[in-house]
Order: sequence, then C-alpha cells, then structure tokens
Amino acid sequence: MLVVISAASVLLVNKAREDSGWVVHTLEVGNQVSTLLLEVRRAESSARGYLLTGGQEFLAAHEAAATAIPALVDRLAALTPDNSAQVASVAKLRAAIDVRMGQFKQEKALFAQGKTTEAAALVRNAYAGNINSVIRDTAEAMRQEEDRLFALRTANADRSQRMATLVTIAGSALVLLLAAISIMLVRASARARDVAEAKLRENNLNLESTVDERTADLREANDEIQRFAYIVSHDLRSPLVNIMGFTSELEELRNDIFRRIATLARSATASPPPAEGTDPALEGPDKQLSDDFSEALGFIKSSIAKMDRLISAILNLTREGRREFVPVRIDTRELLETIVQTVAHQAAEANASIHIEPLPTIVSDRLAIEQIFSNLIDNAVKYLKPGVAGEISIRGRTRLGFAIFEIRDNGRGIDPRDHQRIFDLFRRAGTQDRPGQGIGLAHVRALVRRLGGTMSVASELDHGSTFTITLPISWNASNRKPDQ
Repeated sequence: MLVVISAASVLLVNKAREDSGWVVHTLEVGNQVSTLLLEVRRAESSARGYLLTGGQEFLAAHEAAATAIPALVDRLAALTPDNSAQVASVAKLRAAIDVRMGQFKQEKALFAQGKTTEAAALVRNAYAGNINSVIRDTAEAMRQEEDRLFALRTANADRSQRMATLVTIAGSALVLLLAAISIMLVRASARARDVAEAKLRENNLNLESTVDERTADLREANDEIQRFAYIVSHDLRSPLVNIMGFTSELEELRNDIFRRIATLARSATASPPPAEGTDPALEGPDKQLSDDFSEALGFIKSSIAKMDRLISAILNLTREGRREFVPVRIDTRELLETIVQTVAHQAAEANASIHIEPLPTIVSDRLAIEQIFSNLIDNAVKYLKPGVAGEISIRGRTRLGFAIFEIRDNGRGIDPRDHQRIFDLFRRAGTQDRPGQGIGLAHVRALVRRLGGTMSVASELDHGSTFTITLPISWNASNRKPDQ
C-alpha cells in the first residue's frame, strides 16, 4: 500500500509540475505577443517621427525595432507549434508585418530622396490599407487564445496539486496508522516473549536436575540390560556345555549301537562273519537309520556351535559396553595400515587392492577405532564380487570439528531396503554365503555412537558400498551421548 501511495504521489507531483509548466508556457506566449506588438508600435512611432522631423535618432530607433521584429516573430512561432489556431495566427501576423515593413522601407526611401509629399501620401495609404489593424487584431486574438489556455491550464494545475496533496495526506495518515499497528504488534510480541521467557526460566529451574536424574536412570537401565545379557549368556552356556558333552557321548554310543545292530542282522540271515578287524556293514533300513542318525547329530553339533558363537558374541558386546574408553592421540593412517596388513592374505586371495588416502589425526579410544575399521575393512574384503578385481579405498577429511571417514568398495552392494537392517543385531542382508552372526555392524554402530559420532551407508546392488563415519576430532567423556 505504501509503495502504491508513493508511486501515486510521484505521478501526481510530476503531473502538477507538468501542468504548471504549461501555465508558464502560456504566460510566456502572451508576453511574447505583447513584446512583438510593442516593437511594431515602436517602429511605427519612430518612423513617423523621422518622417516629420528628419531626426537621425528616430531613424536609429526605427532601425533597431525593425531589426528585432523578425526574431520576435520567429520566437513566437517556436513557442506555439502545439496549437494549430496559434500557428495560423502567427502566419497571418508574419505576413502583415512583412507588408508593413516593406511600406516602412518605401517611406524612408522617398523621404531620403526629398520626396516628402510622396512619402506622406504613402503613409496615408498605409493607414487606409488597415495593415496596422490586422496586426493589432491578430495579436489580440492570440492573446485571447492564450488567456483561454491560461484559465484551462491553471485549473488543471490546481486540480493536480490538490490530488497530490490529498494523496500525500492519505499516505501520511496510512503511515501513521501502520506505525500505530506496528507498535501494538511489537508490544504484543514483547509481552508474549516476556511470558515465554518467564516460562522458560521456570522450566529451566529444574531442567538440569531432571536431565541428570533421567540420564542416571537411563545409564542404570543400560547397565541392567548389559548385566542381564551377561547373566543370560553365562547361564545359557552351562546347559549348552552339557548338551555338547552328551552329544559327544551319543556319537560314541552310536558306533557301538549300529555295530551290534549289524552283527545281529548278520546272525539272523546266517551271513558269513566279516573279516578279522573290520566292523560288519549295515544294509537296507539299518544303513538308512545310521545315516539319518549321523545327519541329526551333525545338525545338533552345528547348531550347538552356532549357539556358542552367538553367546560368545553377546558376552563380548556386554564386556565392551562396560569397558571405559580412554582418549589418546591416534594417527589413523598408521592404524589403518596396520589393519590392512592383517587382512593382506584375504585381500590377495580375493584379488583386491586396498588404498589408504591421507587421513586426519584424532583423539579417541584406540581399541574402539581399531574394532570399527577392522570390521568394515573385513566386510569390504569378504563381500567383493567373485571374478572382479576388488578396489577398496579409505579416505578422510575434517569439517566443523569432526573427522569424516569413508570406506568405499566395488563389491556386491546392499539393497537400499536393507540399509537399516544390516545395523540390527543378528540381522544380515543379501545371500548368506559368508560366515558371520550379524553382530559386526551393530557393534560398530554402537561403538561409533559411544564415541559421539554417526554412521551411515550408501549402496546399491552390484554397485559397491560406501560406509561413512563421522567422529569428533577430539573426543573426551563429555562427548558421549547421554544414552550411552
């Protein structure tokens, strides 16, 4: 609204200035007509005085007036090209003046020759021809036209001035109104802010103690979960050891049981005894029963071994969760080179090359950093595409107080739908043709979070994977997240 009013004010002021200019122009034209008539009369009177007295001062005055008249007519014509009536009047006035100027020349010439009688007669004829009346009437008509235009243009200028004044007043009133509204809104906002600040101060009074209490409760719950996992894992191992022992005894008994079954079967069929030092062979259903028994024992043993690995992994996680981190200065490139050397044999078997680019130095827990990168590099080597030369690169940079590490490979990749799944405990993605319990990445993410960092993955099937880890450059106990 202010912009519209300002623009309207500018336009109206310009219009008023333009109308005032036309008023001034009208006055200038009127003054020019009066000046022209004055010079014509001056030429007329000085010519008459010269003819009556022969005085040279009258002749000089006449010559000065006669010289000035053409320029005045040209100036008048230049001021009135916008008005067709005035253009016609100027043409008529110019013609009459030219005629009168010619008569003046003839009168002066006759007088100079001493023919005063002829010169006087020419003067009388000029008056009889009414040229002076034509000049006077035409000039008067032009003055009347300019008076009419003056009245019209003055009215337009007054109207434009009034409109500009009204718009300016309205704009000023609107500015004052908006200022009053702004003051009201600012005061209302200030009151609301004061109320909000008061509530914030009130809430902050007990915020620190509340946070400490909840943090303590959360840590206690976390410790309880770790103790529970440790106890459960420990208690599960005891019956598992018994199962493993009885399975071994059952496997030993199997040989005696099926040897006796084979011997009884031979006796029943009167078959010849086996050669000295050899066990009798099972046949038919007995052989099938023996194979099924062996297969069942194999399944039991493999399940026991898997259960044992899972229990060991849970115990390791609980121990790691209770371990206190110790921040030390770590040359990550040196650490990574040591880790790469430990997997050099697996990398050579997989036809993979590992490139380590310049990495930032950080302050963190060395064992946790070693476990993080060892797991990621081991996975990168483990899940390369068969028949394709592996390319694994490790790079790092710093930004805003954090070190950002990227472990990139050209392996089999991970389906985007499984990007979250791979970080869940005991969950794996893709074809399960590699050994593992689905604990590594969950452990890595837990370590990264305890170190105050974040972890993410970008990957697609058959297009490799990039794991990004962000860690504080300088970690200490205050960097730990409250839930860790």
